[in-house]
Amino acid sequence: MVSSSKVRTCGSNDGRVACVLDDEVQIGAFVCEVLAANGFVARQFADPVAFLAEVRADTPQLAVVDLALGRFDAVDVIRQLEAVRYKGRVLLISGREQSMLSEIKQIGERHGLAMLTPLKKPFRAGDLKLRLSDIHTNDAPAEDGSTPTEMPQSSGGAQRNIDIDIDIEEALEKQWLELWYQPKIDLKSLAICGAEALLRARHPKYGIVAPVDLLPPAGDPRYQPLSKFVIRRALADWQLLVDGPHLPILLSVNVPVSVVLAPDFGTFVRGALPGDPRFPGLLIEITEDEVIQDREWVHEVATQLKLYNVSISIDDFGSAYSSLARLHDLPFTELKLDRSFVADCSSNRLKHGLCCTVVDLARHFGAAICAEGVENPEDLRALIDIGCDSAQGFLFARPMPFDEFADMLRRGERVLPFGQLAPPVDRKTSLARMAREGQRKK
Repeated sequence: MVSSSKVRTCGSNDGRVACVLDDEVQIGAFVCEVLAANGFVARQFADPVAFLAEVRADTPQLAVVDLALGRFDAVDVIRQLEAVRYKGRVLLISGREQSMLSEIKQIGERHGLAMLTPLKKPFRAGDLKLRLSDIHTNDAPAEDGSTPTEMPQSSGGAQRNIDIDIDIEEALEKQWLELWYQPKIDLKSLAICGAEALLRARHPKYGIVAPVDLLPPAGDPRYQPLSKFVIRRALADWQLLVDGPHLPILLSVNVPVSVVLAPDFGTFVRGALPGDPRFPGLLIEITEDEVIQDREWVHEVATQLKLYNVSISIDDFGSAYSSLARLHDLPFTELKLDRSFVADCSSNRLKHGLCCTVVDLARHFGAAICAEGVENPEDLRALIDIGCDSAQGFLFARPMPFDEFADMLRRGERVLPFGQLAPPVDRKTSLARMAREGQRKK
């Protein structure tokens, strides 16, 4: 056993620090060697007390934690990491079933930790290296496009190490704001069919800043000018893309219900829309919990917007634990299945069943289904078989600046190699067929 008085360290002294906690010494040593080969100073522990003391003293960028640790377990460690306000990433490893790993990961997220996608033992060096690719230098985006100086919006994001206070009115006045785009993928062709516009600020001091450090509290009147900026910019960006080879492409923007219900919102949208006959429309994403609080007003405005080819998408569906029956009167065209249902839907029977139910009910109401937070090919195969129409997530692409997104479209770049789903086949073969063939060969 590696004791608190003698800690095994791998790697040069000038790398990023990682602390590895596993009471199986051989596995801990293997993990440390892989980390050292990828630029980390890796410190191995079998004793949680010594591990936590090191975390408090040295604030490592990465903590690798086994689930079961004798008298302790990963939940105990998670609580202690929250208590010391740990700001690095946490990677869970274990030989337990994937569903258990996912449950503990969600516990970590609820405690405010930046959790990487867990690794099930046994795993290869390449599997661990893939997880490390989610840990970036200051100029690389996390899942939500943020940087390690920022707090995550969702699982996998990096937490900020400094306090950021940006006034939204100043950001608008000084033109710090911009939109980044995360592609949405059609699950029959694997082609980019749309993109979600995500707000960022390019601050002269803090660099790229994510919404958590920009957005005012819910219902704040500053959302009015901010939402108008987002819509105008998204439509202007669409106009710049309109002559590309894979267009028209459908863009979506996030707008609070408080803004959608403002008296002048319909008039504003009508005046902002392009007159180009190729314009495919605009998707406005509003969250499920906001919709169910004021269905009648949302229904009225949504119906008005349909006159201008502007549709409603219900974001994070499932997170508010409502049902499609409660949304019966709302003219929405898309449901975005919440990432908490999507993650591990291939191995978790309950999540798989919930996804099936949502897809079936959405079909009954004539709505399309987009799966959020898709991170691995197994879940993608399950979502294809279930009948989801589109998806977005780490597996395809991270949010990216507009210029990068435009270049991706113009190059016709694929967002997922066919080989990640099944043996090589003709490009014209549908993704669903490839997934079924891959399943039969397992």
